[in-house]
Amino acid sequence: MTSRRVLKVAEAVREVVSMAILTELRDPRVRDVTVTYVEVSSDLRQAKIHVSVMGDSTRQQLSLRGLQHAAGFLQQKVAQRVDTRYTPRLKFILDQGVKHSIEVSQILSQLLPRESPVSDEESFEPTDDGSNAAAPDPKDDLD
Repeated sequence: MTSRRVLKVAEAVREVVSMAILTELRDPRVRDVTVTYVEVSSDLRQAKIHVSVMGDSTRQQLSLRGLQHAAGFLQQKVAQRVDTRYTPRLKFILDQGVKHSIEVSQILSQLLPRESPVSDEESFEPTDDGSNAAAPDPKDDLD
């Protein structure tokens, strides 16, 4: 079980690294990068930073190499912001979660039939027994 302190350090590292990538990193290889989450070891000496990169696999690998190249700079930013005895050593890992969720969504949209949109005239309201019935037309009450 991770301690509360480790979780707080992980969140602080995520904030610092994501803001530094967004505003201060000048490497042209590092574009369209999102820090998804950070894992910090229990002794606070290692930090695995999971990043999502938009683009094809060559673009992702190029951005990952750029991040590894800038790890010292980013580690310096973390040291300035997070007050711990040891500054965590940063390791960047490509997060495939977003890619997998898009693939699953595409597969599901192919397998599941599309539902037809319900028009205003065919709106349904639940009845007392839990089933759906057509809503009464308010024009009928005007007689």
